[in-house]
Amino acid sequence: MLITELKSREAITALISGKVFIINCHGCKEVRFPEEEANALQKELPGVTGIFTTDYICNPEHLKLRLERFSQQIQESDMILVFSCGVGVQTVAEMYPEKKVCAACDTYALPGFQGVTPLEYDCKQCGECYLNLTGGICPLTACSKSLVNGQCGGCKDGKCEVDHGMECGWERIHRRLAQIGRLDLLKSPVQVRNYATDDKVAH
Repeated sequence: MLITELKSREAITALISGKVFIINCHGCKEVRFPEEEANALQKELPGVTGIFTTDYICNPEHLKLRLERFSQQIQESDMILVFSCGVGVQTVAEMYPEKKVCAACDTYALPGFQGVTPLEYDCKQCGECYLNLTGGICPLTACSKSLVNGQCGGCKDGKCEVDHGMECGWERIHRRLAQIGRLDLLKSPVQVRNYATDDKVAH
């Protein structure tokens, strides 16, 4: 199982720039979503053009169909704020590669069944989501070494030195940040990973 926990109000507010479209995922039955907290917070956020709530946003084909009626609102928005586990955020980021997509939640692992997703990428459930710093691509799962502070320099022709069939995660992150005009994030101070969140027990 896993649990999604809201980032702090300050952290979420700091993400917002211009108009924002919100996507909520109530998830599969194996995921706890802080619905009441999220609803209360979203009512206070500035610049919201629309709010869409569904389940299983990790299924891109279904999500695309469900979002068709919101296409105008999404197009007019400067960013999409996603309240879901890390897989859902990555799904939305891949659907809208030229739009800023941010995670409003951190994801923690709990013992038991982890849910089902048809996608190849995954959420490490580290409790300290990096997707807002890496353009919606998880460095822990997209990089064989789970590096969070940039490329190791060991890739060749864009392929990982650990797994030659795998594209370098940090090259993907660089391309994505360039697409959304946020290469400045790579100049930010190094963010050291807090490994204590791996052992956090959700109450």
